[in-house]
Amino acid sequence: MSNSATPSKKAAFGSVFSDKMIVAEYKDGQWSPGKITDVAPLQLHPAAHVLHYASTCFEGMKAFKMANGEVKIFRLDRHIARMAQSASLLHLPIPSPQELESMIREVVETNKADIPEPPGALYLRPTLIGTEANIGAAGAPSGEALFYVLVSPVGDYFSGSTKGLTIAIEDQEMRSTPGFGKAKTGGNYASALRHVMRAKKENQADQVLFCPGGDVQETGAANFFLIDDNRIMTKPLDASFLHGVTRDSIINLARSMGYEIIEKDFTVDELLEWIQHGEAALSGTAAMLSGVGQFILHGETHPVGNGEVGPNTQKLREALLAIQSGKAEDQFAWLK
Repeated sequence: MSNSATPSKKAAFGSVFSDKMIVAEYKDGQWSPGKITDVAPLQLHPAAHVLHYASTCFEGMKAFKMANGEVKIFRLDRHIARMAQSASLLHLPIPSPQELESMIREVVETNKADIPEPPGALYLRPTLIGTEANIGAAGAPSGEALFYVLVSPVGDYFSGSTKGLTIAIEDQEMRSTPGFGKAKTGGNYASALRHVMRAKKENQADQVLFCPGGDVQETGAANFFLIDDNRIMTKPLDASFLHGVTRDSIINLARSMGYEIIEKDFTVDELLEWIQHGEAALSGTAAMLSGVGQFILHGETHPVGNGEVGPNTQKLREALLAIQSGKAEDQFAWLK
């Protein structure tokens, strides 16, 4: 591996990389074949489109080692489709779905010796950037691009902690530009960062839940659920927030387990009423499903239960991990 640290809960998620990545270039209207290379700094012209006009998108997914030694990628097709959606919004050229799948599989096969045992996994970061050297192209897409896939052996992001997260509620400003929240692009994370850093400084919060005008949307890096013994409530998909693959997986899994799924717009007031008897959680590829222990709104703390990860959140998380690791039947055909 490229870093001296070993993939474990002690190493920061995404800070350890395998030695090999795959790279493809777009020039003169066509993509080059993917090529396995050493992980090393990229050579970019100082005028590269991505450096000035943020023409970039990415994905995050995981490959797991099964008990029989096979390696399978979780919901590869869904991640490829979402990356194509992001690229379209950014007017970036992108390899075909078949080419993307082939390159992702090749880089996983190349680095499969680095895959830790479940709940660890090989985290995959396909990335697409505009590389055309033209600082006059503020109003035009990049005619050249680079696609690459980094892989990172990761341990248990959740790390067995029972303490819930502290989430600050931002009830005025939005996380991203209207209509662009569903793109998995760096600019959306950058626009949320100032709110997250302020919340960490002022309230020791772990994340910020964006609720512009009181409309509960998502955090700076994850989708959001309200959960109780019988129901799960979450905002219906629209262009204001990321269409999370883990979100979709939790919804389908929970429905199969007998939970009623409620997809509706809801307010901060409804959230605060729900947590008097129920649970709250964040979903994403890294943490899967992480429980919330308390919310902070206008300096006031609103506890969720006893402040620990709720039993339904824990049950759903374990059920998802069991499918990902091959310990439970893959009834949805998510592993490829």
